[in-house]
Amino acid sequence: MRAYLDHAATSPMPREVREAYLDALGVVGNPASTHQHGQVASETLETARDQIAAALGCDRAETILTGGGTESINLAIKGMFWARQRAGSGPVVLVAAGEHHATFEAAQWLEATQGAHLVEVPIDNAGRIQPAALHAAIVATGAERIALVTLMWANNEVGTVQPVAELCTVAREFGIPVHVDAVAALGQERIDFAASGAAALSVSAHKIGGPVGIGALVLGRRTVADPLLHGGTQQRARSGSQDVAGAVAFAAALALVVEEDGTPRAECVARTRELRDRLIAGVRAIAPEAVLRGPERTPRLSGNAHFTFPGCQGDSLVFLLDAAGVSASVGSACQAGVHEISHVLLAMGVPEGDAAGALRFTLGPDSQAAEVDALLAALPAAISRARVAGLS
Repeated sequence: MRAYLDHAATSPMPREVREAYLDALGVVGNPASTHQHGQVASETLETARDQIAAALGCDRAETILTGGGTESINLAIKGMFWARQRAGSGPVVLVAAGEHHATFEAAQWLEATQGAHLVEVPIDNAGRIQPAALHAAIVATGAERIALVTLMWANNEVGTVQPVAELCTVAREFGIPVHVDAVAALGQERIDFAASGAAALSVSAHKIGGPVGIGALVLGRRTVADPLLHGGTQQRARSGSQDVAGAVAFAAALALVVEEDGTPRAECVARTRELRDRLIAGVRAIAPEAVLRGPERTPRLSGNAHFTFPGCQGDSLVFLLDAAGVSASVGSACQAGVHEISHVLLAMGVPEGDAAGALRFTLGPDSQAAEVDALLAALPAAISRARVAGLS
């Protein structure tokens, strides 16, 4: 059995989700149609939407189903920016350092083509956005010049969980809406949109064992976002026929990892955290010089363990572990195949030479102790061979 330690890239689809997905694929009819088949499809879709909304702490009217996390993030950032510009806001998009490429590249596109101005909020050496840092960035920029703030609920590389409610409170004091990327946090942290103070929030199904190609953007009732797509207005701010089967599978995946109120299932979190701590202890015993990046324990995602290995190239370690039957990653799967030093680690102040040795291990509810053992068995030889290869 291969060891799969890359759940942050995509998490395996459990049997229960596959079965729900397959059954829903048999539902005939477009949910926008008015005939009987369409109405059955619509009822199936809206039942799933209600379940997704309940897990996210919002209501169905705020829940826009999308093609995944990247679309949700783009719709939020671009759509909110355009709407705010029409309402007379300034051109600045305030982005926390260390954000996902979907966020940065969306903001950079706005800067390059739409007259936006991108300003970064620094993170500390644990990857945390301090509320004082956000406050200082708003004051220095001028609140009247800022269209929106965008930040992560939890960092997808180093697993740092952010003080979202505090950060949203800071922005709200200045009347600035906040978009939160909760893709990495879903299933490991309680996502309560209503309590967070956010204006918009993005999630994706495949990070929790749902299918690729379905996600959601929660858009608060008072938040306006211009659409990216036109041609039907099937949903608020989004046109296009809706994916009934994807929505059903997304709801089924959520039901396995969170309670009805959105609280992560305690047994899943406890088991994942125990395996993660075992992995961290094992890596430190094998390579005492390896540095755990992000918070030592909390606030850290229960399934995340991110190390840098001095004298090693992260890509070499991934290759060598893969050859030994262990799947891990250097960071975001969106940059897979592209040799690039982690912008997250650099923003945390990690020297470039150290950041080159990054290796991320991420676990899920179905991870097994045998997979951690396989990693720990393969790691000494991988480190030894990677050091011979060096950083070139």
